[in-house]
Amino acid sequence: MGVRPSSPLDKRQQQQLRGQVDGLLRAFLPCYRRQLAAAMLRQISRELEPQEPAGCQLSHTKKLPRVREHQGPLTLLWGHPPQWQPTFCVLRGDGRLEWFSRKEEYESGGRTLGSTALTGYTLLTSQREYLCLLDDLCPSSSGDLAQEEPLRVLEEPVNFPLFLVHPFRAHLCFCAHTRGAQRAWRLGLQGAIRLRATVLQRSRAPAACAFLDTVQLYRRRRGFAGGDDATLGSDAEVLSAELMRELLPALRAQTLRSLRSTGRARARACSEFLDAVHAAVLARVSAGLRAFQPEKDALLAKLERTVRAELEQILQQRAQRARRLEAEIRDPLEACLCRMVDPQLPQIIHALLSLVEATLQAVRTLLIRGMDRLSHHLRKNPSGTRLRREVYEFGEIPWDPELMQACYREAERNRSHLAQLAEPFGFLGMQSLVFGAQDLAQQLMAAAVTTFLQLADKCLTSTLDCDQAAEQLEKVRGLVLKKLTSDSETSRWRFTRDWLLGIFWPFVWSQLGVSYNSEQPEVDGDILAVGSQALTTEGVCRDVIQGLLLQRVDRELNKILGASDRTRSPAEDQERARDGHHFYR
Repeated sequence: MGVRPSSPLDKRQQQQLRGQVDGLLRAFLPCYRRQLAAAMLRQISRELEPQEPAGCQLSHTKKLPRVREHQGPLTLLWGHPPQWQPTFCVLRGDGRLEWFSRKEEYESGGRTLGSTALTGYTLLTSQREYLCLLDDLCPSSSGDLAQEEPLRVLEEPVNFPLFLVHPFRAHLCFCAHTRGAQRAWRLGLQGAIRLRATVLQRSRAPAACAFLDTVQLYRRRRGFAGGDDATLGSDAEVLSAELMRELLPALRAQTLRSLRSTGRARARACSEFLDAVHAAVLARVSAGLRAFQPEKDALLAKLERTVRAELEQILQQRAQRARRLEAEIRDPLEACLCRMVDPQLPQIIHALLSLVEATLQAVRTLLIRGMDRLSHHLRKNPSGTRLRREVYEFGEIPWDPELMQACYREAERNRSHLAQLAEPFGFLGMQSLVFGAQDLAQQLMAAAVTTFLQLADKCLTSTLDCDQAAEQLEKVRGLVLKKLTSDSETSRWRFTRDWLLGIFWPFVWSQLGVSYNSEQPEVDGDILAVGSQALTTEGVCRDVIQGLLLQRVDRELNKILGASDRTRSPAEDQERARDGHHFYR
């Protein structure tokens, strides 16, 4: 591996990192406070709007999204110099990977050799692809590779590899013992990476919505105009990654100068140093957000009381500001939409619909197969152990990575074409989009399975014979499929609409060159003492732009899907116009 710094971070570096993290939090938290007010206003407004009578047809599961726990032996590239060593690995339900020296060490509750949360990792199963990645990170001069004795171990062909790589964390190199084991680990690890990445996107809590808004605002003010994958992970992980991206060029240059190794060995040593920096940043950010938590809880409670008491006045002020801003920007916005968005909108809509429709069709096919399998076993043995096991396995379909792979694969299939269409608009969030489609598939499958089991439990009694029970189950099957069709149509519309907004509105914002003066200063004290922080000029302007953009999107969607396919109320239209920038929720 070459000679690494004797201590990954000296005291001066640690102090410098603490100052940089504290500076990030000083810039971020005042904006977060204001976005909490805006998010609370959206939630309370949504509660008071007329509710659509139909709503979701399927029953939502109470089970939290999780990864099916997986365990088994893997060989790990470990130590200095690195060598392939046998380990026993455990993938936890929360998306953490742990490895032990032996299975017995795990079973006796012994200490791990190591562990990591899989947020932000990419999984490679090609040794050649991994070596090319190392070469790209640290290009070698001629003859360097021949001198890299410590990494000759990576030159030797390995069977069934699993390489976990990260832009600023240490790489993890595993090998499975069989192709079947490699596939099982691959599916489990990919599910864990997605679970860890989408924790904020799955939440509708005001604090999570406000955090996502604040990250996007923070990045826009630093010149990042397009949609991207910067909000994948927990709040502490997202902020840590933001700072690491800012520091990465300088850190990499500094580290490479201090290392005497070359090429691939240098790239791996650099990743280990960055891992130490990331760990320090994450610890400091986590501590800062924990310290902010009591203030945030108190602020949310105070905001809820104040917004509810002053809601009518706040909404009137918002409407007045929105009318003034719309009058100012309508003409340049219309020109921008006609010139740049309209020509590409139909193609991107078709690409998005193709992705989500194929994913939802795969969900339907898998559900039908599972229900038919249950009916088959019910006819054969209505009270046997095998049937009980089949019922349990049916309930586990949403969390079974092997079964759900057919749905997840469809979400990936159209990725490159859609990325090409969206690239001119500065959209670099394809990983978030694909994860969103995969989450949607899992959520719909979980709701359908829950609904089927609930209805079957009500109608199947001990007084029914096999044929009668099978007949009842067939009726349940038809009802669940009807409910799934309704919810799938609604989900298709929402997913497509949300991601069209995600692709276009940051681009339109940047093209208009919207400037804003913060009429409310960034105070650290009582946020409610400076008027209604739920109404910033930038926030109202964003809502106006999104509302006008959504009119365009809805018109084109209606042409393609037909008005009869549009299963939402006018009240929901208004909500989505205000809240459409929260992707796939």
